Amino acid sequence: MKEHVEKLSALSRKPSRRIIGLMSGTSLDGLDVALCHVAGSGPETQLKVEHFKTVPYEESFRNAVREIFARRQIDFQQLCLLNPFIGLQHGQIILECLAEWGISASEVDLIASHGQTVFHAPQKQHGIAGFPNATLQIGDGDHIAVKTGIITLSDFRQKHIAAGGEGAPLAVYGDYFLFSQKGENRILLNMGGIANFTFLPGNLDASAVFTTDTGPGNTLIDAFTRQHFGKPYDENGNIAASGTIDDALLKALKNAPFFEQPFPKTTGPEVFSADYVVNAMRLSGRNSVEPQDLIATLTQFSAETISGAIRNAMPAGEVFEVYASGGGAHNPTLMNAIGRLLGQNIRLIDELGVSGDAKEAVLFAVLANEAVAGEALYFGEKKGVPGVSMGKISFPG
Repeated sequence: MKEHVEKLSALSRKPSRRIIGLMSGTSLDGLDVALCHVAGSGPETQLKVEHFKTVPYEESFRNAVREIFARRQIDFQQLCLLNPFIGLQHGQIILECLAEWGISASEVDLIASHGQTVFHAPQKQHGIAGFPNATLQIGDGDHIAVKTGIITLSDFRQKHIAAGGEGAPLAVYGDYFLFSQKGENRILLNMGGIANFTFLPGNLDASAVFTTDTGPGNTLIDAFTRQHFGKPYDENGNIAASGTIDDALLKALKNAPFFEQPFPKTTGPEVFSADYVVNAMRLSGRNSVEPQDLIATLTQFSAETISGAIRNAMPAGEVFEVYASGGGAHNPTLMNAIGRLLGQNIRLIDELGVSGDAKEAVLFAVLANEAVAGEALYFGEKKGVPGVSMGKISFPG
């Protein structure tokens, strides 16, 4: 153990570190693996992505996770088994990526693993008196560390909750360090299963940084595309573009307590599920919507709630640029709808030097770097962005 503690101490003093960031989102597409060279820390962070790959999951893997994903009642043994199983799977994927890239495990300093979210329950959502915000990610870090032989940081969201946050969004920390630009107000919009954004002020004032979830990104679009068209997602937004928006259903979809809650806030597929859509159809009297019209309406639902949240969070007259990432950035129908609603062009995060597909994995590499080599950064007296380091450390031996 002493050997690993001494190694970690030495890593903290190095001018730079080689870190693998891992991200597995709620869409269950696959594991994003980003090998990053990270120099410095905090606002002085310098990052280069050396290699990036998304390794698709087998359908059997997806189905095993879906048995427990975002459900109040599950087979507890399945949850217990998946925790180490996912860790081992992720460890094996890392080793295969390193072999493909011609890099040995000994050349990597750290792994930063987000894990697989299976349930997200902020207090605003569960509403049970006496119980705090909560979230659960599985894919045990000890198993990753032992499998790969690399010190692993994982379970980042728990410290965020312990310090008064809701466990999400965490992108704000890396967003501020990597993408702030003096003289330009920036909105970094990430559209995964759930959409969120970070506001980065052009005056670089950390206390003015703001982040929140907005509601559904792709989760509902993907779910009903799978159900009605047998496809994992609406490629290029083609199905939505072929349909007609149902205004009555759209109005019912937007009538949820989440949208009335103050910023910042978080949510998940536990709220915005297939049952949520079925209930909205019932309330609007639209029990037989054509599949392509349903996808068009769900796409507009995401666009309106995303653009509405951005407008409501920004002071009147504030000028800002929007940079998008996540799966939704590949959906022109969704992107164009957001642009029309905001009255401006939506750009891609790729313009800022990091692939939108790699961004979340990269940001967890930044969080691991902060935990090992960074200092606490004050983000002001506001909810949602506690100034804490995050990540639990697992040694390989």
